Amino acid sequence: MLRHPPLRFSGGLMDEWQLRVDAVWADGSLSDRDRIARIDELARDCDDEARALFERAGARDSAGLEAEAEPLYRSALELGLPEDLRSQAVIQLASTLRNLGRVAESLDLLRAERERGGPLADAASAFYALSLATAGDPLAATSVALEALAPHLPRYSRSVSGYARELCPPR
Repeated sequence: MLRHPPLRFSGGLMDEWQLRVDAVWADGSLSDRDRIARIDELARDCDDEARALFERAGARDSAGLEAEAEPLYRSALELGLPEDLRSQAVIQLASTLRNLGRVAESLDLLRAERERGGPLADAASAFYALSLATAGDPLAATSVALEALAPHLPRYSRSVSGYARELCPPR
């Protein structure tokens, strides 16, 4: 279950529709049901069907309705999303699949997303580590998480990377 608003990257000027969506996510007084209803209402006004589906999926995912979110994420990805949203949708879909017990599929999606690199590579690694732990491989999960964390440490980055690789060969 996502339980937080989807990540946002500024890939240029944010349009009015996205500002309205972000306002819904920022409104902490909304119940999950109210948030879904508001996002669905905004989705009807969106000119970009893929973006609308992505937001509808995220609202359901955040509410713990993973089975409803999955087909919406898949449809959004099939229609095509800008790169920043595509990466978010893949990570969120993979997390949803893990929560639905489809860990192998989650791992496949996240492995590919990590290999693509980009601004969300560390986020993909974090969710990959979660899926590895769910799959019963906590040592590999720890290794992946430490490898993602190491470059962000103010000191000991090289040591943490080395120890992470000793725990488990890179995946």
